[in-house]
Amino acid sequence: MSPSPAERAQDLRRQIDEAGKAYYERDEQLIPDAEYDVLVRELEALEQAHPELAATDSPTQRVGGKASSRFAEVRHAVPMLSLGNAFSDEEVDDFVRRIRERLRRDALLFSAEPKMDGLAISLRYENGQFVQGATRGDGSTGEDVTANLRQIKVIPAQLQGEGWPDVLEVRGEVYMARADFEAYNANARLHGGKVLANPRNGAAGSLRQLDPKISAQRKLSFYAYGLGEVSGGELPPTHSGTLAQLKAWGFPVSDLCQVVEGRDGLLAYYRDIGARRDGLAFDIDGVVYKLDDRAGQEQMGFVSRAPRWAIAHKFPAQEQTTTVEAIEIQIGRTGAATPVARLKPVAVAGVVVANATLHNADQIKRLDVRVGDTVIVRRAGDVIPEVVSIIPDRRPEGTTAWQMPTHCPVCGSEIVQEEGAAVWRCSGELSCPAQRKEAIAHFASRRAMDIDGLGGKYIETLVDAGIVRGVADLYRLTRDQLLHLKLVLDAESPQALADQIGVHLPREGSGDYLRRVLALDAADEGWRAQALAMATDFEWNTKKIATKWADNLIAAIDTSRTTTLERLLFALGIEHVGESTAKALAVWFGDLELIRHLPWPLFKRVPDIGGEVARSLGHFFEQKGNQDAIDALINIGNVRISDTHPPSARLRDGLDFAQLLVEAEIPGITRLRAEKLTATLPDAQSLLDAEPVQLTAAGLPNEVALGLNAWLETNGQGAMLVEADAQRRALLEKAPELADIVAGPLDGQTVVLTGTLAQMSRDVAKERLEALGAKVSGSVSKKTSFVVAGTEAGSKLTKATELGIDVWDEDRLVAFLARE
Repeated sequence: MSPSPAERAQDLRRQIDEAGKAYYERDEQLIPDAEYDVLVRELEALEQAHPELAATDSPTQRVGGKASSRFAEVRHAVPMLSLGNAFSDEEVDDFVRRIRERLRRDALLFSAEPKMDGLAISLRYENGQFVQGATRGDGSTGEDVTANLRQIKVIPAQLQGEGWPDVLEVRGEVYMARADFEAYNANARLHGGKVLANPRNGAAGSLRQLDPKISAQRKLSFYAYGLGEVSGGELPPTHSGTLAQLKAWGFPVSDLCQVVEGRDGLLAYYRDIGARRDGLAFDIDGVVYKLDDRAGQEQMGFVSRAPRWAIAHKFPAQEQTTTVEAIEIQIGRTGAATPVARLKPVAVAGVVVANATLHNADQIKRLDVRVGDTVIVRRAGDVIPEVVSIIPDRRPEGTTAWQMPTHCPVCGSEIVQEEGAAVWRCSGELSCPAQRKEAIAHFASRRAMDIDGLGGKYIETLVDAGIVRGVADLYRLTRDQLLHLKLVLDAESPQALADQIGVHLPREGSGDYLRRVLALDAADEGWRAQALAMATDFEWNTKKIATKWADNLIAAIDTSRTTTLERLLFALGIEHVGESTAKALAVWFGDLELIRHLPWPLFKRVPDIGGEVARSLGHFFEQKGNQDAIDALINIGNVRISDTHPPSARLRDGLDFAQLLVEAEIPGITRLRAEKLTATLPDAQSLLDAEPVQLTAAGLPNEVALGLNAWLETNGQGAMLVEADAQRRALLEKAPELADIVAGPLDGQTVVLTGTLAQMSRDVAKERLEALGAKVSGSVSKKTSFVVAGTEAGSKLTKATELGIDVWDEDRLVAFLARE
């Protein structure tokens, strides 16, 4: 049974009041603006059709929301009214017609301007000084937010120029630019903070902070668009002239404001701004039309809460509601695992949206998004559509909280969370197809395997054509393939290339055609002969450019087959393993075969490698795909390491079983407790076989013993500890005795290089110093032994001087290295 008009009106008022209270008083959004507008328009239509339902407290008769009691109240001398809305060309026609008929004019000029999606405020100036700022509130009474408004740099504290009235109230919009909004949210997501739903909420929430310092941290902007109370001065007779005067007095005014004529001018402006909307630096939800001459405005007057001489022409909404049909993981080029909501398709800002980002697992947890939920989806400008909130009242029964998958949907490798961050990553760096291009580009880079000539566009094409599926495939490339690769990239299109060499594109399409060109598919000898002839008939023999490039690249690939351990470790692209960590691993362990089979706790024996880096190394080498890729490099690519050596004797210090238990980060296990434990349980297997009572007998508190027992039985950690203990023993056997080490002259010293060196590069200086036992650091601290300062040395030299650290010039460094 359908509700009566009175029942429907009551229900509409309830929904509008709930949404309005959240929006205006708590800066929360229960439903999208477009849905709110639909409810209001339905209620307006009901009240017009049934006058007996009209009431003075109806939402259709109010402006904004009640002012918050947290701030002092400000009574507006001139009410801050809202605007009527137009959603179609016909409604704009009606707006113009009403003014034309009431003023009895045919020619009408309007001031047209963008409708900012922010927070309306009023700024009061007395004798040119900013004295008070207030929100709109309910139109009659707002909130005193003067202290927060003073944090917005573009709002003048003192008016410029001359001729300003004794009292001047300037009305305008505080907003958050898109770039500032995205930067704020990116930082919040990274550090687990609360993200802002949209720029409008960001502006409103910032102004309603009780502490102005918090407001100052959020970059806000302001545009002036009108006036409130004015006394003791003259103003231009037009709205456009008034905006120009406000600009002269120091207020920001939108450059998009224009004076247009009649209905056609208004609609042309609407369409022009609509076309430019996505490229603007700020959000707008429509445009505003105002009769330009002030005398005409006074003649038109007002109706209830809105002026008759102005109207807002709304754009398609940038937020809509829809339902979540699935939540899936998308793996990016660097391995970042981003949750994506698969949505019931919905039109948002003129584009059909079926997918929206959820950013990360922490964001899903904060929003509590579940499959089946009704959500608000936002799309603004070029920003990827995102889920900004759920509508709890519409959640179906039986939904469950979402959990991050444990393994990559692309390659099956483990998905791990970065320590202290909201980012999750696939650990199959070398084996994951989603990361293939990025992994190959890093592998070939100058500081890694240094394959000169293999640029990004070549990698893109080789991977897209299926010729290179992993880093080892680089070592199978031929000169003919590279010549044809250059030809493909120089062609305007696959069809143009096919026409040029006189062959027909295969039915299977351009992607397979590229594969056939690059792979020189031998299955079709006739086609292959044509493709080969192309390499000699084309420009190669005249210009020789591609031939030289191909020969040089093949030579660079061959040269890279022999490399150092630190270069190869860095080239593997292991998360958190940069050049210095790769070098430390090479120095301390000396052998790839040893490193690739070490359980993660043993990596912590290397100075400066902590738990996060050690676990990252462990996760990488635990993935079968990564191990297969290394095998392929050695067996197919014939990559050889030139500087393999036994582990460092310094590993022996602290390589006892008790220290291994500490490095494994077992809850409650300190060095002292580990020593007590290993006195009776001397190895991992005996520890694994022990009962809890034996652990307490060894001196562990009961709760620690129970925790250790649970740890050993969880996620294969007991087996990992047994393997780590075996590798620990093997390291002790392989590492020479400490007495056999010849100490370098800089052993135990930390050196910092700064400025430009003329007689050698910084890299060479670093290598020479490290060869003498020094640790070369990137920052100066009290632990720094000395600083080498070249020309144009900056803050590091200043800090070294302040700390009283010895500073060497380049001549002293060169002389020292010559003696050693």
